Amino acid sequence: MVADRRTPDAPPFLRLAGERLRWDLLRELARSDLRVGDLIAAVGQPQSLVSYHLRKLRSGGLVSSRRSSADGRDTYYRLDLGRCAELLAGTGQGLHPALDLVPPASPAEESMRGRVLFLCTGNSSRSQMAEALLRHRAPHVEVMSAGSHPKPLHPNAFAVMRERGIDLSGHRSKHLDEFAGQHFDHVISLCDKVREVCPEFPGLVHWSMPDPSAAGGTAEASYPAFRRAADELSARIGFLLQNLAHPRPQETRS
Repeated sequence: MVADRRTPDAPPFLRLAGERLRWDLLRELARSDLRVGDLIAAVGQPQSLVSYHLRKLRSGGLVSSRRSSADGRDTYYRLDLGRCAELLAGTGQGLHPALDLVPPASPAEESMRGRVLFLCTGNSSRSQMAEALLRHRAPHVEVMSAGSHPKPLHPNAFAVMRERGIDLSGHRSKHLDEFAGQHFDHVISLCDKVREVCPEFPGLVHWSMPDPSAAGGTAEASYPAFRRAADELSARIGFLLQNLAHPRPQETRS
């Protein structure tokens, strides 16, 4: 008897990302959360085609979507980099055991340099937590945060960071005008509303995150949302650390 040597199906990542337009969409979303209109402008393809391939990427678990808090009729799309890493590892194993992909080690603290600015509306929770988390993991990076309409820090932001061994007692809310005109290596907006009103910081990246303080009528009711926000920020910052340790020149689109 002859052994069955038929080639198995291509690994999921190759089936999802092997099409050129999908690869272009993944590359854009690897940089920033974006709306369909942003993606149409970036890849130069009609909305029907972009939407079709976004549905394919969503059904494959690589991309997720969230309704914009600035305009409820719009949607932001986000690439799940963790899921991409899992599928890429499986792709290598499917071809040959020697191609088992190993995730990069966490970069050394001294290798991470630069200036990072986090923006949201109130500078009371998301951007403050992001600032504290990044400073904790990359002490040589200069990290700041600001808001378009600053208000006092939310008590849940203090409490959630305290759970992680980080003290926010020295933090203050700041207006984004304090940083207009300054150079930053990374400017990251965390709020859909502030993305629409913030100055034109070069290279602005958007992480579309819901406001945890809006999750409940009381501080106690919204506390789980603050924990979820801290978890998501921690995961996203983990990928940002690699960019800080291995900066790449800005790509230009043709």
